[in-house]
Amino acid sequence: MTNEEWMKKTFDLAKLGLGFTWPNPLVGAVIVKNGKIIGEGFHHQYGHDHAEIDALKNCTESAEGATIYVNLEPCCHTSKQTPPCAQRLIKEKIKKVVICNLDPNPLVNGKGIELLKAAGIEVESGILKEKGEELNEAFFFAQRNKAPFIHLKMASTLDGRIALPNGESQWITGLIARNHVHELRSQHQGVMIGAETLRKDNPKLNVRIQTYVGRQPFRIVFTKSGKLPQDALLFNDDLKHQTLVYTESDSDLHFPASQIIKVASLEEAMNDLYQKKFMNLLLEGGSSLASAFMAKGLVNRVSVYLNPSFLGSGPTSVGHFGLDRLEERPRLKNVQHMKLGEDFYFTGRLN
Repeated sequence: MTNEEWMKKTFDLAKLGLGFTWPNPLVGAVIVKNGKIIGEGFHHQYGHDHAEIDALKNCTESAEGATIYVNLEPCCHTSKQTPPCAQRLIKEKIKKVVICNLDPNPLVNGKGIELLKAAGIEVESGILKEKGEELNEAFFFAQRNKAPFIHLKMASTLDGRIALPNGESQWITGLIARNHVHELRSQHQGVMIGAETLRKDNPKLNVRIQTYVGRQPFRIVFTKSGKLPQDALLFNDDLKHQTLVYTESDSDLHFPASQIIKVASLEEAMNDLYQKKFMNLLLEGGSSLASAFMAKGLVNRVSVYLNPSFLGSGPTSVGHFGLDRLEERPRLKNVQHMKLGEDFYFTGRLN
């Protein structure tokens, strides 16, 4: 097999950790000796063994003289819950390390490779690096920009409507598309909504599909007034400890003070979330909040669930965000699409 084929296998392994590794990236590792796999592993969950260590523990024979394929540069720093991987590879007398991407974390970022080379280990990097960037797009963005990666999710009819004028919106899309939303939620650390969505819909914002139910995101509410319904599900259900409120005004909400954060802007809120180690956030609504995020250039990816129907009137998925010319309109890049029952799903990068 080629280096590219082995690296694709690390991607497949890495994806097994989807939704569990935050704020860490997705990483898979394959150890090859005499042309055959003797060990493979992945990062299962934050605080647990990294992929390289997991693969070493799963080895069927000594890893001395073997080649390890890993989609992210082995870590080398000790300021974390788990032991450094580069030093362990040296100890195990690995002969060669083949890497997809360098780790953008400034505590690593080339230092792991330098350590391996200094120990006499051959290192090759950059194998399928574009694909590796796609796999860990949120982690790479957050590390480089010191801000969370924001993924805007919308569901609408063909004319862009998300509800009737009377507010009825359940359901715009079909069951298969709605199940896909739960999968999407499970892959993010938090789901964000505005106060108006909370008042109108009283959503749970949890993952209710059994396959993904073990990955419950934080629920994050933005309010300017600070006035929110005390009886909302987000403040009273079993996941209430995973609810955060960002408010521009003093709030009289009877809720733990540590979970109510007063900020002056969305940017300040995003900085606070990053400091809390939120790397990957799903923005679900409503249109005013989506517009505010887009106007400030805070949206990085957009996913749209499009139902082949029309409403003719009612609120739209995105409101006004200050465009004066067509050429200024935000455009998605590298768009992917698929059919989900009767609905169509589009996703692409915005920034």
